[in-house]
Amino acid sequence: MTDYFPSNLPLKSIPHSKKTVNTPMVETGDSSGKLALTIAQAASERKAGEILLLKVTDVSYLSDYFLVMTGYSRVQVRAISSAIEEKVQTELQRRPLRTEGKGEGSWVLQDYGDVIVHIMMPKEREFYNLEAFWSHAEHIPLENRL
Repeated sequence: MTDYFPSNLPLKSIPHSKKTVNTPMVETGDSSGKLALTIAQAASERKAGEILLLKVTDVSYLSDYFLVMTGYSRVQVRAISSAIEEKVQTELQRRPLRTEGKGEGSWVLQDYGDVIVHIMMPKEREFYNLEAFWSHAEHIPLENRL
């Protein structure tokens, strides 16, 4: 493969003004939060345990929210994953960008871009301890929302 650079590209860097850098391009808080709550509701309907919602916007560039939950069997982990996909597709017309681990069923990761979902068996959740790793993130209580 050859490198091709169009001749109309500027050869020197272009500085960004403060106004452009400090102005948010898109306000994602509301849609990301709605997506996270929809996912939590779907998981709760499938009896996921210990659902934890973390707002990681201020501490990570990976995502706005992480959801961590427990499934108590491989079948339940897969069922939770399927229920989340179905509910989000039905209500918000979104599909995950990637899904990993569904075949094994001990830890399923669903990446929706602005929300990342971890559905784990108890041993995996205890071993990897994502709650401790992201302890500096804001914990969002779900008791009144599910």
